[in-house]
Amino acid sequence: METASDPALLQQLGAAYRRIKDELGKAIVGQDEVKDQLLIALFARGHCIVTGVPGLAKTLLISSLSKAIGLSFNRIQFTPDMMPADITGTEVLQQNVSTGQRDLVFIRGPIFANVILADEINRTPPKTQAALLESMQEAQVTIGGKRYELQKPFFVFATQNPIEQEGTYPLPEAQLDRFMFNVKIGYPTEEEELEIVRRTTAGATVSLQPVVSQQELLSLQELVRRVPVSDHLIKYAMKLARWTRGTEKDAPGFLKETVAWGAGPRATQYLVLGAKARAALQGRPGVELEDIRWVAKPVLRHRVLLNFAAEAEGITSDDLVDRILDSVDPTKSEALADGRLPKVLGS
Repeated sequence: METASDPALLQQLGAAYRRIKDELGKAIVGQDEVKDQLLIALFARGHCIVTGVPGLAKTLLISSLSKAIGLSFNRIQFTPDMMPADITGTEVLQQNVSTGQRDLVFIRGPIFANVILADEINRTPPKTQAALLESMQEAQVTIGGKRYELQKPFFVFATQNPIEQEGTYPLPEAQLDRFMFNVKIGYPTEEEELEIVRRTTAGATVSLQPVVSQQELLSLQELVRRVPVSDHLIKYAMKLARWTRGTEKDAPGFLKETVAWGAGPRATQYLVLGAKARAALQGRPGVELEDIRWVAKPVLRHRVLLNFAAEAEGITSDDLVDRILDSVDPTKSEALADGRLPKVLGS
């Protein structure tokens, strides 16, 4: 069996990553870290929620990504009057012209595509938001007691606006937990904004081409899963997630004073998977400490619920993750005793 440490396979993955990123660069100016986070989630088979103020090309970024990887794409514009059947599809009565009999026929909804853009997902009620849960977790939908599998690969990229709260419905924590990353998009730099205005006011059109095939993407996703990670790094990821709960005996006092609810086991899974994908995309045959630390914020920021005291002091979940990263000492592990830790940390 081929291993993820095979240099040829790592080169293939790295080449695919660079091709996708270069193709995205034709339509999206800057936002390198955001692109990296989306691609890490893509190769790790994770879903993303993208948060940013209007006009930062959230929708364009996701639609461009679907074009660059040559997958089918559907955009669902979420509205307050949307129903679950508008997403998953519904059964309707149709008459067979030859027999005269009426049969229930399933009409597929927009969820049946490889890449789903759930645009402004927080503008629809929780009943409709929940229509995505089964598809995100099981890659299937159940209608009328029948299961309909979704074509793989399957990704949900949701967007939400953090500043317009009127007429919105915050996503329940159970649904937020299904998203691997919460990707935050910030304002562009002065140079990037200048280039954006130049491109968008010149009348030129950009045509993106598929640079990775569907089968190649599926193979590379399997490769990411085979990237090795040492037990003590898994324990380090576990500690980051467990400390967010504020109930661990060795957790600092500031966590117990600020956290109402913390991350569950899925957070540790995504910390490890994200670290594997980042290591592989950079051509490294194994996970390093910095890989886990790099994905900590996008994995944990939407899984930490702060209490009233923390919100009153203006503390954010990103602030809390920063403090946890500063407080957890990766060298304090039983792995240090048998000499494994220095090898992984590169010392």
